[in-house]
Amino acid sequence: MSVLVGRKAPHFSVGAVVNGDEIIENFSLDQYLGKKHVIFFFYPKDFTFVCPTELHAFQEKIAEFEKRGVAIVAASTDTEESHWGWLQMPKNAGGIQGITYPIVADTTKTISMNYGVLAGAYDYNDEGEMIANGPMIAYRGLFLIDKEGIVQHQVVNNFPLGRSVSEALRMVDALLFHEEKGEVCPANWEPGKDGMKDTHAGVADYLASH
Repeated sequence: MSVLVGRKAPHFSVGAVVNGDEIIENFSLDQYLGKKHVIFFFYPKDFTFVCPTELHAFQEKIAEFEKRGVAIVAASTDTEESHWGWLQMPKNAGGIQGITYPIVADTTKTISMNYGVLAGAYDYNDEGEMIANGPMIAYRGLFLIDKEGIVQHQVVNNFPLGRSVSEALRMVDALLFHEEKGEVCPANWEPGKDGMKDTHAGVADYLASH
């Protein structure tokens, strides 16, 4: 796994499904540069089990992210057509109908690889044949990318472990607080709680009053 925090988010331009039913070519996160922060998250597979719970959980909080100026974008190694098909399946049948944010099709697996979340790798056997060592799908990676395209936060879960959308929103709030106030966010910080100056005096004052 690679650590991307503090680095430029890897570029891509691929097919995606937007607005729940429109397949487009050449979708890129570049469209958000200078305009919005981005939560970019990977999930393993369409038509699976933990994945739709996460996709719907982000949709349920979409207004909270949007009012903070944050775009939500999902991705898996499935095709655009697979995404589209799953988007037509009702929620009560295990589908993701109602999801409005973009879902990227990482069919070449290069986006997952560049973001360090691809489970498995390609290799060659003794006969020179290419083989896959692992399932070659994405772990549950999540990246908070700022308006300059820099990764500010990342977390990667194994397949059985669903993520907390509330924690993703808290990290957005922490980043916005830091950008606005210039202060840093101590452990368990939440909106409305104190930040602190990133100095020895600042941490001493904070610890003395908490």
